[in-house]
Amino acid sequence: MTEAVPRAPAAARADVWDDASGWLELFGELAAGDPEKLGQLYDLASRRLYGLALWRTGSRELAADVVQEVFVRIAERREQLGEVRDPRWWLLSVTHRLAVDAVRRALRRHAEPLDEHADLAEGPEDDGRAVDARRAWTLLGKLSAKQREVVYLHDAAGMSHAEIGRCLGVPTFTAASRYRLALKALRALLGSTT
Repeated sequence: MTEAVPRAPAAARADVWDDASGWLELFGELAAGDPEKLGQLYDLASRRLYGLALWRTGSRELAADVVQEVFVRIAERREQLGEVRDPRWWLLSVTHRLAVDAVRRALRRHAEPLDEHADLAEGPEDDGRAVDARRAWTLLGKLSAKQREVVYLHDAAGMSHAEIGRCLGVPTFTAASRYRLALKALRALLGSTT
């Protein structure tokens, strides 16, 4: 059984995520052999990586396995971490690739519905917004995995289309196109449910 991904305040996660020099320093310390830093890295990055893996795989179990594999790879190849130019996007890229591999391995398994993953969504403050949030969550679950992934990376992780392209290993145009098609699909779904 996998452990729950720790939850830090959203403001703290955003500030730490945006500190590029802090990530370079942390990767440098890991590469130099400081084993304590692996736990610190897990605390700082695991929730974001889990979110990406969950959106890509549609399965809590697969997402947790992906995050575990990311950290196993970091531990096994820690000497190479000092050469990473942008640790944040490197982490997201590795997570993406491992999630794609996990989905390929589990191709015949059915994805869990997104409505079972309410822990990834921030709770609305009033009842009207709660209805809208549930409806949006249900509609997001109807998108393809690739479309959900770019929506997550753009809207939840705050990445630009160029950063998404780098993370996913696709051209910027492809990332932007997937996002545009996801929004178009969401608009069509919204129209069919009204």
